[in-house]
Amino acid sequence: MNNSNDDTLRAHLIDLMVGGNAHATFDDAVADLPANLRGSVPQGLPYSIWQLVDHIRIAQWDILEFTKDQEHQSPKWPDEYWPKEAEPENEAAWNDALKQIEADKEEFVGIISNPNNNLYQALPKGDGQSILREALLIADHLAYHTAEIIVLRRLLGAWKK
Repeated sequence: MNNSNDDTLRAHLIDLMVGGNAHATFDDAVADLPANLRGSVPQGLPYSIWQLVDHIRIAQWDILEFTKDQEHQSPKWPDEYWPKEAEPENEAAWNDALKQIEADKEEFVGIISNPNNNLYQALPKGDGQSILREALLIADHLAYHTAEIIVLRRLLGAWKK
């Protein structure tokens, strides 16, 4: 792949991770969410918005660490990827989760942006995963759970967009 195509792919990946494009962004989905609804679990559903947010945080952090650290040990699936508590411990826990999601996303964007990082080469750890695959996984996972957050907000009467 020539440099122009490589640069275009990197730009598209970054846009996919941060842009939203054809759908609402994660930031849109959690903006102005009343604190009293973060832990609400609508009837018939297994999780709250908090549990989705914290799951996104854990999974995205794991993908980032897997990508950059050969010694990284992933949490145990599924128990350690989902918080047990329906609501955050406090406002700080909520804000910290949102900050970590953003910081980890920015760090992964830095990995994608670095032309010295081969997007296609298999990572030293794993079974053939590449930076490209992990970037697509982060974007797909975030989009999927962002949609779930929006559905929960609609069910809870807290989506006005």
